Amino acid sequence: MTNIQQLTTIEQWDNALKGTSDKPLLVFKHSTSCSVSAGAHEEFMHYIKDAQTAPVEFAIVHVIEDRPVSNAIAEQLGIKHASPQAILVKDGQPVWDTSHWHITYAFLSDKLGSPTNNS
Repeated sequence: MTNIQQLTTIEQWDNALKGTSDKPLLVFKHSTSCSVSAGAHEEFMHYIKDAQTAPVEFAIVHVIEDRPVSNAIAEQLGIKHASPQAILVKDGQPVWDTSHWHITYAFLSDKLGSPTNNS
């Protein structure tokens, strides 16, 4: 399973953003009180669990508990906030983003490659 960094401070976000020049970052914005977000989180975690190696780094932000981080991501990337939301960042810029029911194992496999083929 690939590691997931939980972003709880703006400093962690800034460092993760800088790291996107080396390897893209998939940020998952998760609301811990939303059933739609719970379903997307399950799909996200299933994908990561299957990923032996991945072409991207993974990060998660709990949007209620860490609202300043969530707001900084939206502001710095120029992407309207949603939750759940998945944003792929490369070289400090958003490549794509999606939200709600679109965050599925199949969608992530399509965008990032099948986790079982990433060896």
